Amino acid sequence: MAADTVDKLVVFLAKRDGIDKLVKTFQYVSKLVNWHAEAAHPEVARRAKQWEVASGLSRKAFRSGRFLTGFNALRRSPGATTLIRSLAVFANAGEMVYFFFDHFLWLSRVGVIDPALARRMSYISAFGESVGYVFFILSDLILIRQGLAEQRRRRPGETGEDAAGPAAAEEERRKIRVDRVMRLMAIAANLADLIIALADIEPNPFCNHAVTLGISGLVSAWAGWYRNWPSS
Repeated sequence: MAADTVDKLVVFLAKRDGIDKLVKTFQYVSKLVNWHAEAAHPEVARRAKQWEVASGLSRKAFRSGRFLTGFNALRRSPGATTLIRSLAVFANAGEMVYFFFDHFLWLSRVGVIDPALARRMSYISAFGESVGYVFFILSDLILIRQGLAEQRRRRPGETGEDAAGPAAAEEERRKIRVDRVMRLMAIAANLADLIIALADIEPNPFCNHAVTLGISGLVSAWAGWYRNWPSS
């Protein structure tokens, strides 16, 4: 069991998304540590803040070129309905804006380009990110609803049960359940990231609170961790 877990961890960390979710965990755990220790342990808080900033900047560097994956995502869904494809276009367009302008945000924060541009780049990146998340969530909700309808159609005794027999029908129902769990994890991650993006677009006491940001970041990281963890 331990050897199998280690093997899966190696596969997980070999993926770009796997590394991103691990470093994202570091980033938002350190944000919560900084908030908790700020008053009583300022030195611990200072070090946690440095870890948070370093993690955030390293994630931005590691995501270089990530905006191009949106084109590939659209190309990989030829069988989708017109509605789902339309939602995918808007979702991936928003995500591409997010990742593209995130490059400039990173460069401004490390001092390669004018640091004064950081706020503007952050706003544009977060706005595109928010648009993408809204359409990704809508798409997943529609697909979950379709999956539930298909699962009911394949229940034992229903006229739509798979012609190949009960075993084949049960396997199809299992696949639908797995897909639903993955989409629910995606919705949880996108909602959490939407809160983080709103903190950049329109700063407010709730979204910008360290606890809100920390918990949202960890929900996103761990939902992504679950989705990317090798199944076998």
